[in-house]
Amino acid sequence: MSKEEKKKIQINGQLKGIVCIAIAAVGFSLMTFFVRLAGELPTMQKAFFRNAFALIIAVGTLLAKRERFEIKKPFAGDIFFRCLFGTTGLIANFYAIDRLNLADSNMLNKLSPFFAILISIPLLKEKPSRTDLIATLVAFIGALFIIRPTGSNLQLVPALVGLYGGFGAGTAYAFVRKAAGKGAKTPVIVICFSLFSCLLTLPFLIIGYVPMTPMQLFIMIMAGISAAVGQFAITTAYRYAPAKKLSVFDYLQVIFATVWGFIFFGEIPSYLSIIGYVIIIGVAVIRWEKTRRE
Repeated sequence: MSKEEKKKIQINGQLKGIVCIAIAAVGFSLMTFFVRLAGELPTMQKAFFRNAFALIIAVGTLLAKRERFEIKKPFAGDIFFRCLFGTTGLIANFYAIDRLNLADSNMLNKLSPFFAILISIPLLKEKPSRTDLIATLVAFIGALFIIRPTGSNLQLVPALVGLYGGFGAGTAYAFVRKAAGKGAKTPVIVICFSLFSCLLTLPFLIIGYVPMTPMQLFIMIMAGISAAVGQFAITTAYRYAPAKKLSVFDYLQVIFATVWGFIFFGEIPSYLSIIGYVIIIGVAVIRWEKTRRE
């Protein structure tokens, strides 16, 4: 195969990967939209139903691939911490979604790659580049424009909870990488996470269950389906091209979330939030461009 043919295949793979990332961004942004649209339901109830549908889909995938569900001792602890941080991060994200505008809550969650950089230092013994450290610092400065930690900011607590959502997701990603490096299969990791999340939120669901209308149940089903579409699309994307070629396009989720928030909830981000978006996405683009050329 000639160099031209290899390059053409590589470019086609990247284009397919970008399309899949865009589909994932739509899926995850719609998940946050449906979580908000479900209305005044407890956060734990929303988290339970979102993960229950994800569990069904993950089990179906495992059965379709005829793979064994097996948790081996070398990566059992890594999967546990992936589940713990992933679940608490998801709950925090849902809490923020209900109390912040969609764009702000999505952007705080998208700080997860920068948290993953920091967590990977002690966890995976990875030494970040100078660019990564500077990018992480600048991203957190951008986050301050969204959080706005002042005494007059009534959304400070939800914003800080949303920030933890990004931390939980980033830490979970690091543990996923560690578990996968020891041989853990993706469907097994997904099933463990979904099952753990359901078991953790089930007691809260039983104690504080709020009856849902048929429409609310339908909306939560759509939230689960949207999340599944996002998960499968992003998994497929990284099969077509490496993360360094695609990661920045994941921020399309914030753009879609902004659109849904404006159209359906009349949300207009503050100018300080917009400055934060520009800083975080800008530094992500710069980091992506540098990594892509390496």
